Amino acid sequence: MHFKRWITAIVALPLLILLTCKGGSILFAIFICIVCMMALVEYFRIVFNIRGKAESSNSFIFQVSAYVFGLMIIMAAYINSFNIIFGLIVLNLIFSVLISLRYFKTNPLVVELIAMQVLGIIYIPLFLSCMVLIRNDADGTAWIFFLLALVFAGDTGAFYVGRLFGRHKLCPVVSPGKTIEGAIGGLIATLVAGLIFMNYFLKSLPLGPGILFFLLIGVAGQVGDLFESELKRYSGVKDSGSILPGHGGVLDRIDALLFAAPVMFFFKEYIF
Repeated sequence: MHFKRWITAIVALPLLILLTCKGGSILFAIFICIVCMMALVEYFRIVFNIRGKAESSNSFIFQVSAYVFGLMIIMAAYINSFNIIFGLIVLNLIFSVLISLRYFKTNPLVVELIAMQVLGIIYIPLFLSCMVLIRNDADGTAWIFFLLALVFAGDTGAFYVGRLFGRHKLCPVVSPGKTIEGAIGGLIATLVAGLIFMNYFLKSLPLGPGILFFLLIGVAGQVGDLFESELKRYSGVKDSGSILPGHGGVLDRIDALLFAAPVMFFFKEYIF
């Protein structure tokens, strides 16, 4: 498992670097669109896994609308239009409610489909759009790598510290394998990676807010990891997919990144 995880990372890393550095904002946005679609497919496979045929038969139109609105949200981020992003989220909700009216008589659980679909739009396309907004800036490439380095360091630190020293369960109902020691190790790894990256590439960042930023990124990443575990536990699913050997699905790989990206965007725009 460890070998597969590292091989997958080594193979995927050059492609990610190429797209981020050389592809320009448009290719990066297209790449995020592809990731978004794959993650949404896995998300719906998880959340629509538990209700049975009556609900599943009505879920297709909600999934299709999520793919369409999700793509539009990310492309709206590419043109830096917050108004369009907000409008698309509102329109998606209105459209979902209108669709639900047709099915409510025969399947009252359709209301849950609305909740899951709207949650999916916020959880995946909206959060991923923050990466596109970050990349759009003149120094966006450095910030994207900064984000990836922080999340990767936190994930790796939590995994290995938890494996070696973990004794006390962090949230056993949601994720029995995660420990308090692992969570602390992940935060320390995020902090160390942040300080190193800041020293070499973003020296203008103030140290005090920077430390707070690193810790919040670490916390957000771990919360994102736990949230996906909560969804899978709720639905009785082990992995979101199997496309990435050693990692599971796309959503398994980006769960921490999804929660960390909005935190970075907020700090970059309003604090630093």
